[in-house]
Amino acid sequence: MTQPLEPDLSLAAGLFDSLSRATRQGRGIVRDSYGAGEQAAHDIVRAAGTAIGLETAIDAIGNLNLTIAGRDRTARRVIIGSHLDSVPQGGNFDGAAGVVAGLSALSGLRSASFTPPWDVTVMAIRGEESAWFDVPYIGSAGALGLQDPACLQVRRSDSGETLESAMQRNGFDPEAIRTRRRLLNPAQVRAFLELHIEQGPTLVETGLPAAVVTGVRGCKRYRTARCFGRYAHSGAVSRPYRHDAVAATVSLLHYLEEVWAREEQAGADLVLTTGELYTNPAVHGPSKIAGETTFVIDIRSLSEVTMNEVAQKANDAAARLGVKYRVRFELGSASDSPAAMMDPRLRARLKPLLQQPFEMASGAGHDAAVFAKAGIPAAMIFVRNDGGSHNADEAMNLDDFAVGTRALMGLLLDFPL
Repeated sequence: MTQPLEPDLSLAAGLFDSLSRATRQGRGIVRDSYGAGEQAAHDIVRAAGTAIGLETAIDAIGNLNLTIAGRDRTARRVIIGSHLDSVPQGGNFDGAAGVVAGLSALSGLRSASFTPPWDVTVMAIRGEESAWFDVPYIGSAGALGLQDPACLQVRRSDSGETLESAMQRNGFDPEAIRTRRRLLNPAQVRAFLELHIEQGPTLVETGLPAAVVTGVRGCKRYRTARCFGRYAHSGAVSRPYRHDAVAATVSLLHYLEEVWAREEQAGADLVLTTGELYTNPAVHGPSKIAGETTFVIDIRSLSEVTMNEVAQKANDAAARLGVKYRVRFELGSASDSPAAMMDPRLRARLKPLLQQPFEMASGAGHDAAVFAKAGIPAAMIFVRNDGGSHNADEAMNLDDFAVGTRALMGLLLDFPL
């Protein structure tokens, strides 16, 4: 091609507007997984794909596939995709940007009468967010036969409806998950590509429009960590006789903050968070030494070794500080989500396609991680987004979106064999 192909940015702008109008409730977006909001988004995207001549298919659990036919229809296809559901009162671009980018790219190919060497499918994936059913990656893990069938009995956070019931009500087949039936064969997929807004401030702070994602951080989380001390009068007990659960917990978390700083200085990839920390409101009081705390330790890294080492340091410190403060820590068992690295060849092709090549890790989970874990080469592009994410203030600029989508198109036109 003598002239670079361009994504259909007018289509993208129209789709973002339509999605916002159809699913905005108050300030925020509500596209509930397997609910009315997500379905409205799927209907809008499906109509757009049909209008530009894409083949349309919906799998047994509701994932939408929009395909442009390639020259060799027996060859392994490329999938571009992301999710269309949102958290309650979320933003308009989380997930949806990846689906819209795929449609924008395929519309650009159609307008130029360009036929790719193999099929390219835009996949609008169901239920990536765990806010509604507390089950992540329902659509992507379900399509790959990786979803735990127990998820079907998980109840929706607001209405109490089970996931199985919600799927049936929408005309889908929960048996596909119950029997772990593969709806998508990894051997028939060349690669999975996902454009997504960055959900943190890195690109805003560095002044860059887009980045190539190195990998999706794994997570080791102590969800129900506790510290047990002894309740006592705040004015009547001197330091040597206290069993102060708050003081001990704060000391543990301060120690982990120091661990994080040392790991960063050594060049390790690591983030540590305590998103919940509280005493028992039924018995705590301003004139009491707290006798118990409940808290969370969330350890994330691209390195399984780093996560395991930090987890061991947390347990060792809990034992040591328990003796010092005369308390007992019970961190409990950790839930584990392994890291997923993006394909190095795809990353190498994508970097020069950006205005300013830049790579960064993803701290949040994405459907691309599920595809990577299934053995499918995966790549991600982050697009700058001001205002944070999982809130109504998401603010992605269409010019930045264009930078990421052009890189996506460039990869389609010069794909590593």
